Amino acid sequence: MVALPTRPLGTSGIDATTVIFGTWQAGKRGWDNIDDAESIAAMRAALAAGVTTFDTAEIYGDGYSERMVGQALAGDRDRVQLLTKVFPNHLGRAEVLAACDRSLRNLQTEVIDLYQIHWPAGSFGTDLVPIGETMAALNLLKEQGKIRAIGVSNFSLAQLQEAEAYGRIDTIQPPYSLFWRQVEKDLIPYCGARQISVLAYSPLAQGLLAGRYRGGDRPAATEFRAKHRLFDPVNYGRVQEALAGLEPIADGLGIALGNLALAWLIAPDGSGPSPCDRGGTHPGPGHRERPSGAVVAGAQHPGGDRNLGATRHRCPRRQSPLLGLVNRYGRLDLGGCTGGDVGVGRQARRGYGPPVAVF
Repeated sequence: MVALPTRPLGTSGIDATTVIFGTWQAGKRGWDNIDDAESIAAMRAALAAGVTTFDTAEIYGDGYSERMVGQALAGDRDRVQLLTKVFPNHLGRAEVLAACDRSLRNLQTEVIDLYQIHWPAGSFGTDLVPIGETMAALNLLKEQGKIRAIGVSNFSLAQLQEAEAYGRIDTIQPPYSLFWRQVEKDLIPYCGARQISVLAYSPLAQGLLAGRYRGGDRPAATEFRAKHRLFDPVNYGRVQEALAGLEPIADGLGIALGNLALAWLIAPDGSGPSPCDRGGTHPGPGHRERPSGAVVAGAQHPGGDRNLGATRHRCPRRQSPLLGLVNRYGRLDLGGCTGGDVGVGRQARRGYGPPVAVF
């Protein structure tokens, strides 16, 4: 098995691969043409390519995704890290405990490596359960040995800080990609200073940064991502213009566009993947260097070694026009809307390290 680099999940003692396999699609609901056999084969291919960390959630098909993960990986439990999430309709004490037991059964495991609050209480019209009550239940699960670490997802900085008052938070999972960078403003620097790992979800921007949607192509109206703001007519043209600028850079390196996007995300020094710039060009006007830190990127991609291997690509550390292009095309920081795929996070410059990507 190929060995991918790993990064620590906070101070938990758990190491995650820099690319994490996200399994929302395996739950089927909200996605078209998903085949169970293909989902399982994709997970097995990812494991063979060196990905050992898999992320799921109870809401993905009401446990269906978790069951697919369990079916695919039960025989390799000692080699993998299993991450799942509790939905905001189950954040009361009794509901958290029951949800964890269901997830343990679905995943065919005795312990969940990282158990995350999927969305803050009150999301989607759910009850406003005090975070202290939820954290008390999670701390109990940790004491019982049913979970190893606690994380949050889709939390603002203020919500993260409130949760920290009740126990150790080792990870946060926000949307983060070349097209979705608002977490760089405050969340990533804060997490770097606090040794909280960032699991970056939707690192390929709903498939846009994989080059899947070009020339007017869009997701089917029946899919969740069709409603994402990046596909809004006002933003879609800007996205296409940015892709047209990024594709020649990937082509010049002989790698896929998605590989370039993942490499930028998980680069250890925060400057991006630093594609080889044969002409020695420095960043152009408007260049804005992102904060550095440890990011992990997550992706569901059945492409095997060819796609996952690109994140290991290394070039001399000279800046190319990449960051200049990203900043030039409207920055595509389209507000605080969250939703999409997952990745593992980075920590701030001179801090805890770069993000991990969940896709």
